[in-house]
Amino acid sequence: MKRLDEPRLAWGITGSGHFLRECLDLACSLPNVDLFLTRAGEEVLQMYGHRLDGLREDFRVFRDNTASAAPVGLFYHGQYHGVVVAPATSNTVAKCVLGLSDTLVTNIFAQAGKCRLPTIVFACDTAPEMETESPKDWVTVYPRPVDLAHTGALARMPGVQVVETLAGLRSAVEAHLAALVRPAP
Repeated sequence: MKRLDEPRLAWGITGSGHFLRECLDLACSLPNVDLFLTRAGEEVLQMYGHRLDGLREDFRVFRDNTASAAPVGLFYHGQYHGVVVAPATSNTVAKCVLGLSDTLVTNIFAQAGKCRLPTIVFACDTAPEMETESPKDWVTVYPRPVDLAHTGALARMPGVQVVETLAGLRSAVEAHLAALVRPAP
């Protein structure tokens, strides 16, 4: 893997369609973003009409196809300044809270914590009743109490900012990027 001169933003996509198009639009509007896809994320992207070839035109894309999550080694060499997981399934949120790292995205979340990189998570399950987009239309979902509890626990983790809306995601990412730019003395 080629070492880059400028640190990038690692963006994880899991198996959720919750505002997926809008999350990709935001990621695409930013400089120097790499996509990290779980296997479920890759499936969902296809269900929502996003092809890997098209994504590779705008991003470096890392797929969940190595047993050791080899791309996380880039975190140890200063290749990333932060992590965004958007959208994040209840499964991914629970794994992050419990310290499980068995997908590429849960591995980048863990490595971000170990490298003390700020992490922003756009969790899918944040309210007792929600509207979300399925591949064909909008549906109402009712997150379980355990899902809401995991989202709350994730929000209390050091270095992790959980956002509940697209506007919150955009604001958090913009604030993160603005903090990277230091005015000249």
